[in-house]
Amino acid sequence: MDAVSNVLFSIIFGSRYEYKDETFVELLGVVEETYRLMSSPWGQLHTIFPQVMDYIPGPHQRIVSVSEKLMSFIRERVRISQETLEPDSPRHFIDNYLIKMEKEKENPNSAFNGMNLVATIHNLFIAGADTVSTALRHTFLIILYYPEVQEKLHEEIDQIIGRDRIPNNNDRPNMPYIDAVIHEIHRFSDLIPLNVPHTVTKDVVFRGYFIPKGTEVYPLLCTVHRDPTKFSTPDKFNPNHFLDENGKFRKNDGLMAFSAGKRSCPGESLARMEFFLFVTTILQNFKLTSQTRFTEADITPKMGGLLNAPIHYELSFIPR
Repeated sequence: MDAVSNVLFSIIFGSRYEYKDETFVELLGVVEETYRLMSSPWGQLHTIFPQVMDYIPGPHQRIVSVSEKLMSFIRERVRISQETLEPDSPRHFIDNYLIKMEKEKENPNSAFNGMNLVATIHNLFIAGADTVSTALRHTFLIILYYPEVQEKLHEEIDQIIGRDRIPNNNDRPNMPYIDAVIHEIHRFSDLIPLNVPHTVTKDVVFRGYFIPKGTEVYPLLCTVHRDPTKFSTPDKFNPNHFLDENGKFRKNDGLMAFSAGKRSCPGESLARMEFFLFVTTILQNFKLTSQTRFTEADITPKMGGLLNAPIHYELSFIPR
């Protein structure tokens, strides 16, 4: 989680932290606790029934106070960026947002304002750090269970990238097998099976059902990820779901790990790039092993709140 969070720090604030830095450790603790509270049964009930749960005591009442530590840090970084902003030389996400705010300051309907800036950064940390790190844990567990998959990944990495340079995102189009494995991991792990709540912005009729404006809806991603009309072995890990008969990568519209439409995950491009680079770089340099003999039941995703989480396990990274 530390490495993933530092990617967000670099993009949003223009700098990274040492892993033992006290501020960095404290902020990650806040992110983890906030996510843990939100993922608990109490937190999920609060998400679904906020008008009721606001008046019921319980651990969900701590979400706001815990999050305030992160919000205060964000507001301070925004203040510093405002004081040092050079519009012709934006340094990071905050600068670009502030520039957009200035351009739209005469638009009373603009969504670009200080409150939304702080909220957006907060959401990026809460949603982005834990999801990518959890998906990586799924990945390593699956690779441990399927040694033949790891062998093919090593072969493709050695053939396309070799050992003398670090991978970059431009390698991805030339690596159909690792691309297929990554897509299948997103499908099989079904990271956010219930998706996140969306709101209907106008009255709509969907398949004969009338849904009034303002209704919260939960598009169930798990239903499409296990759809036998989209995937030949929906309950099995199978990279061939994303490979054609010639071994070339093929898209499958049954994959909706990042949701779909205008309100899909705003960090999708970053998450895909991070995931590819983390997995490829690690496998370029290491062979993954474990003393534990895993079963098919072990690699099956386990519902742990908002996320499908893998089991806890130990592994070793053996230099290649």
